Amino acid sequence: MAVSEFTPLSSLSGGALIGASAVLLLLFSGRIAGVSGLLRGLLPPYTGDAFGVSLAFLAGLVAAPVVWLWITGVPVHLESPTSSWTTLAGGLLVGIGAALSRGCTSGHGVCGLSRLSPRSLVAVPVFMATAAITVFILRHLIGGGPWG
Repeated sequence: MAVSEFTPLSSLSGGALIGASAVLLLLFSGRIAGVSGLLRGLLPPYTGDAFGVSLAFLAGLVAAPVVWLWITGVPVHLESPTSSWTTLAGGLLVGIGAALSRGCTSGHGVCGLSRLSPRSLVAVPVFMATAAITVFILRHLIGGGPWG
């Protein structure tokens, strides 16, 4: 099993940037920074400025590694221990969960909890418990494979 590096400054600055972007999005557009909702804003029917706000926010997510490379000269290296099909299936399951809970982990976890949303106060512990159970099943019951 791979050991993760302890990176408190990177984690703190990343969290601060996520929080700042959520606050700025709410302040300037009145929208909650849930990535699944912003992604949904790119699909018809278009309402108000949802398309433009969604496009700008999601373009920022895609452009961030390029900006990081430009500033630091160090490319962002992403590695997944699973196949593309597993990643696709996981994304599909997350999308279904986001639709069922009327929000995603970013919307509920970052924005909902900070606003003391009752729905988020229920959704986030369910997300976390589901993640913990999934990891336990993959690592200890199924075992082997890319999950160690």
